[in-house]
Amino acid sequence: MLQGLVEKLTIPGLPSWVGLVLLAAIAVSILAFLAMPFAVFGVKSRLEAIEAELADLRMEIRAMALQATGGPAAARPPVEMDYVPPPAHGGRRAPEIQPRVAAPVPPPPARPSRSGRAEPRLDWPRTDRSA
Repeated sequence: MLQGLVEKLTIPGLPSWVGLVLLAAIAVSILAFLAMPFAVFGVKSRLEAIEAELADLRMEIRAMALQATGGPAAARPPVEMDYVPPPAHGGRRAPEIQPRVAAPVPPPPARPSRSGRAEPRLDWPRTDRSA
């Protein structure tokens, strides 16, 4: 039976086991796609349970904070009332940088200047100095 299946799945030019491996890979992929929705079922209810538990914990923390302070905390003003615009031109400014009195010192030259030619001489060393 297995030999007949292998003969039917054999791809010309390839070993006989390649068709069986491809069939197994396709079967595993199909089973994964069929089982995937069942892994997703129930996620929404679990997330809702976690969200409810988190809300309960937040309420308990608020209750503990109120007990620790001895009463309800002072109400904060709304954001519009909390905003203070920056001062106009009468506020403190950054100190202005005073201009220099003396000129800056120039940096030293990058390379000492040479007098004369910079390329090599073709008639060096010259033995006759009169010319």
